[in-house]
Amino acid sequence: MIKKLINYFWGVRFEFGKYFVIGFSGLFLDIATLVFFKEVFLLGAALAVVLNQIIAVAYNFTLNKYWSFKNKALPQKQFVRYMTLFAFNYLLAVLLMFVFSDKIGFDYRLVRVCSIALAVSWNFFLYKYWVYKT
Repeated sequence: MIKKLINYFWGVRFEFGKYFVIGFSGLFLDIATLVFFKEVFLLGAALAVVLNQIIAVAYNFTLNKYWSFKNKALPQKQFVRYMTLFAFNYLLAVLLMFVFSDKIGFDYRLVRVCSIALAVSWNFFLYKYWVYKT
């Protein structure tokens, strides 16, 4: 069992590496746009995360499709799946921002980083085996 897991993770290391690079750079894009909407436009944290996710979706979908998973299939079905996963992650992010930042008072940047880390924990496998499945 352990050998199978090691072989599996060794086999997906390049895809995961690309996914990680996109995710890490996407984190910076996400936080930068969140801070921009919150600090420059003086929006509430929950509204700022609503808006910044439009940018994050386009960035992550496109780069993961063509670079991480090298998928050349027509994107309609994949985009629907991606948007389903995104909708779940999005609603979770807005809910966490509302509860932990707006209501409890935690720093909105910390809440966003934590919600991203939570989503990353399941997104790679869902991207590989469901969204971009050939």
